[in-house]
Amino acid sequence: MAAGEVTFPKVDPSTLEPGAAITLSGRVSAAKPYEPAEPDHPFTPAQLDRLDEALTLASRDTGLLFTIYLGKLGEDSRAEAEQLLRRLGKDAPRAVLIAVSPGERVLELVTGEVASARLPARACKLAVMNMVASFKEGDLVGGLINGLRMLDEQAGHIR
Repeated sequence: MAAGEVTFPKVDPSTLEPGAAITLSGRVSAAKPYEPAEPDHPFTPAQLDRLDEALTLASRDTGLLFTIYLGKLGEDSRAEAEQLLRRLGKDAPRAVLIAVSPGERVLELVTGEVASARLPARACKLAVMNMVASFKEGDLVGGLINGLRMLDEQAGHIR
């Protein structure tokens, strides 16, 4: 077994980066600023819980399928939202899709045939106006939840 000292190469202090220092043992220690990673989704877990609860309650109360799409809709936002609704397959007729593209400042509300019979156009317009007002105040989650509640109330309970 051997014993000895650990040695480090001599470092010129003038060549150190800001936040670096030479310790008493000769080792270079550097402090780096902490930069938190950007979240990979727009909602916190608590916000997702609130949205999930509002979607579940609206769907359970009405028997309709309430869905939210958040993302880019492109130039023809209405056509894209209608395509998203069709992707729901057999559930599309009883579906209500709220499609929001914050970056494009677009909101589309699309309903299937069964859902549109239960949700008058006036009720949909009021829900959209309410959501847009919340979005303008920077409250995306609150706007979506209030819009879902308004649509839930207007569609009525399962008969």
